[in-house]
Amino acid sequence: MKLQIREAQPNDAEGIVRVLNPIIKAGLYTALDIPVTVEQQREFITSFPKEGVFHVAERVEDQTIVGLQDVAPFGDGSTHAFDHVGVIATFVDLPLRRHGISKQLFQATVDTAKQKGFEKFFTYIRADNAAALASYMRQDFRIIGTAQRHARINGEYVDEVLVERLL
Repeated sequence: MKLQIREAQPNDAEGIVRVLNPIIKAGLYTALDIPVTVEQQREFITSFPKEGVFHVAERVEDQTIVGLQDVAPFGDGSTHAFDHVGVIATFVDLPLRRHGISKQLFQATVDTAKQKGFEKFFTYIRADNAAALASYMRQDFRIIGTAQRHARINGEYVDEVLVERLL
């Protein structure tokens, strides 16, 4: 599958929601538990920090969004101590997992993040999402700990694995 990895635009909101909501509704792959509307996603894109990175993977043959990855600054702006750290999130259309989409997203995102001054990525991965954890490990992330009972999804507690990658 030939992909174009590019910066997310407000008109991508519908395609992103089409990828994201089935993942949320499945209740197995992310701690996100509230589906998003197209308008909410459009607002997320337009208000995304300019210091961050927000890429979509678009299938070239039909311009369909099949994945997304964003890196938001870690800090809240009250200190510059974390300006070099980005919190990364990756989502791939469920039927298209294991087709190399996240690998291409990571390649583009790392390059852009370095240009923007990021030196480290950090994220949480559900401990019961072995495929996501393996994907991040293939991209040179390392496990730095486990947050026990960190999320509560459908009344059940889920541990989250903390991972990081130095760029």
